[in-house]
Amino acid sequence: MRLAQKTNFLFSYSFVWIVCFISQSAYAEFRSVASAKTILYEAPSATTKRVYLVGEGYPLEIIVNLGDWLKVRDPYGTLSWVESKNLQSKRTVIVKADKANIYKDPESKSALVATIEKDVVIELSDPLIANGWIKVRYQQDLDGYIQTSQVWGI
Repeated sequence: MRLAQKTNFLFSYSFVWIVCFISQSAYAEFRSVASAKTILYEAPSATTKRVYLVGEGYPLEIIVNLGDWLKVRDPYGTLSWVESKNLQSKRTVIVKADKANIYKDPESKSALVATIEKDVVIELSDPLIANGWIKVRYQQDLDGYIQTSQVWGI
């Protein structure tokens, strides 16, 4: 291989690696609490201080994964640790606005499905964001769209 070809190959390979690294780090990983009561700890050990007790479906952002223990961030920015067995891959979001509307279609002119209060957890039907809207399910039978600016956990 000539020097020019080697240089182009190395540049292309480096560029692909950098793009992959940036794209992976640009997206946060979220999971939700799997059990009715889950304890969040100060450090990655059940013998450390208990910080919070959270319920089923509560969304958490994964910051560090140590296998059995995960460092997580809650919707209020608090960092704590949780045993990984207590989380599931099912995605949920929590309403951060005082009130948020769920619409039949991803536009505020469509039919209103429900109005949700602050701090209510909603199931995420599809994590794909389309023009600032996500598809959600509320109370097992109300499907619709909510604006991403009104929720946390995306």
